[in-house]
Amino acid sequence: MPPTYDIGASFADDWKKLPADRKTEFKAAREVMKSDFESSHGKSVTFNPSLRVKGVKGTEGVFEMTWAGDGRATFEYGAERIPGHPHIIWRRIGTHDVFKRP
Repeated sequence: MPPTYDIGASFADDWKKLPADRKTEFKAAREVMKSDFESSHGKSVTFNPSLRVKGVKGTEGVFEMTWAGDGRATFEYGAERIPGHPHIIWRRIGTHDVFKRP
């Protein structure tokens, strides 16, 4: 099932500073992630290895996705908005520096 999503204030601020080519790369990675959710058919999702999705150390419930050489985005899961569809809250986006405040 495709996810629904929200963006946090920090993500929105980070997005404004992101170069256009990095925005394009993130959007492509987000489409891969969306496809991974759709392929899961409501089961536990297995993300494409190219996204390198994993938990952020020391921050329970927050995950990171590597979408370019030094492109990172953090997210968490929120309450479903549509039954059966995961809900993602994008927290931060940018370089490895986003881990200072994931």
